[in-house]
Amino acid sequence: MTEQDQHGDGHDRPGDQRQHERARDDRTGQSAAAARIQHQGQWVEQQLRIAFERGDFDDLPGAGKPLEGLGTDHDPDWWVKRLVEREQISVLPPALELRKEDAEMAARLDRITAESEVREEVESFNARVRRARMQLLGGPPVITPERDVDAEVEAWRERRTARVEAQRAALAAQEPEPRPRRWFGRRR
Repeated sequence: MTEQDQHGDGHDRPGDQRQHERARDDRTGQSAAAARIQHQGQWVEQQLRIAFERGDFDDLPGAGKPLEGLGTDHDPDWWVKRLVEREQISVLPPALELRKEDAEMAARLDRITAESEVREEVESFNARVRRARMQLLGGPPVITPERDVDAEVEAWRERRTARVEAQRAALAAQEPEPRPRRWFGRRR
């Protein structure tokens, strides 16, 4: 009577599995696990061949293009550079970051709809300029001036009014002129 007949289910018991792992191939003297690992490479190759035949690797992104960074010197910080590029992280010194913010201030303020938020944004910018001046970090000096909050709010109002007027003019140009009323279609 075989082991399968004794258990009746055809499944290995935990003790049987350990015994199976310790079993050695009579021809090679290797363990059964080593034999499976040896044949695993053949199995993987077969799966790849089948996938190629099915067309699973057709039209992949980057097909027919050279591999990026191939043939260049190894850069140990490649992943940091890719992260900075992908996430658009700014790594400028504080002085240059403030100059950049200063140049983009009007556009950033124009996206804000409430005057109180405009004031908060300008005050926050001024606080960052003061902090950067007090820190003794390396890099270029902080030459970005603080902004006058009231002047920025007034300029924001003027730009907002100009945008509203331009929108009204554009809408008026798009509207067709009213048609004259016909006298014969009127009811009395």
